[in-house]
Amino acid sequence: MKESLRQRFGKTLQELGRSNSDIYVLTADLGGSTCASYFGGEFPERYFNVGIAEQNMMSMAAGMASCGKYPYVHTFGVFAIQRAFDQICSSVAYGNLPVRIVCTHTGLSTGLDGATHQSISDIAAMRAVPNMTIISPADALEAELALRALEKHPGPVYFRMTREVRERVLADDYRFELGKAAQLVDGDDAAILTTGTMVPRALHASQILRKQGVEARVVSFSSLKPFDADMVVKAAKETELILTAEDHSIYGGLGAAVSEVIAENGLGTPVERFGVPDVFGESATGDELLDKYGLGVNDLVKGVLGRLKTASKGC
Repeated sequence: MKESLRQRFGKTLQELGRSNSDIYVLTADLGGSTCASYFGGEFPERYFNVGIAEQNMMSMAAGMASCGKYPYVHTFGVFAIQRAFDQICSSVAYGNLPVRIVCTHTGLSTGLDGATHQSISDIAAMRAVPNMTIISPADALEAELALRALEKHPGPVYFRMTREVRERVLADDYRFELGKAAQLVDGDDAAILTTGTMVPRALHASQILRKQGVEARVVSFSSLKPFDADMVVKAAKETELILTAEDHSIYGGLGAAVSEVIAENGLGTPVERFGVPDVFGESATGDELLDKYGLGVNDLVKGVLGRLKTASKGC
């Protein structure tokens, strides 16, 4: 089953608005695309379309948050990071204000809109911002659970979601916990550490590897900041190889966070980073782009098998 993260998030936010009158929603002329319009249709007095003015939107939200409100600003990832980063840092994060930055179009999965709309450096940028929490849900269920869990979180939150619908991968009894990764598949030969769009692909790769006699665990990092370093250390100590997979640049994202933990703990486990190379994207469907840039299921399978084979020859 596939479901839209942005739609489920939007409907959940609308529901929360019925019991929490301090929730406000702002959009930069993208209410329909981001599903912010669900909230606006029921609560027009708490819904503001500021037009194509992302910087002003962030500053307005910071003012609302300083007065005890919980504003949710909706836009595409590339517009938040490349147009309003100054306001995110200086007006929102510096004061540790509870502004929720909801970006529904991130990574190559933004697809047909092309390179100018594909945010592939947003995790790197937001990881470097003090006080910022970063959430990259694995599926629509987790988008809802994370939203509910962080409804009254005291600081800023960046929700990283995608344009395209995504497979349901989490069980009905799944519980989201800030700062904790979730091991979805067990395995002691290799570990695929992944986030967001790439979680279903990592699960498919693990299934193929299992049929070839390789037990690859899959760990989903929906909380990218705070980050579950203990889960990385555990995977490094219990497997022969770590492979990271993300719909983001290989620089500054999940692969970088994992590599930092490995280095800081003096662990020798090899790390293979699968992400967008040092290029801009182009116009195609999200799936076509992920496959083109080496993030296909078979790419992950080959990455694990190739590195394990190399390691065994080295022994």
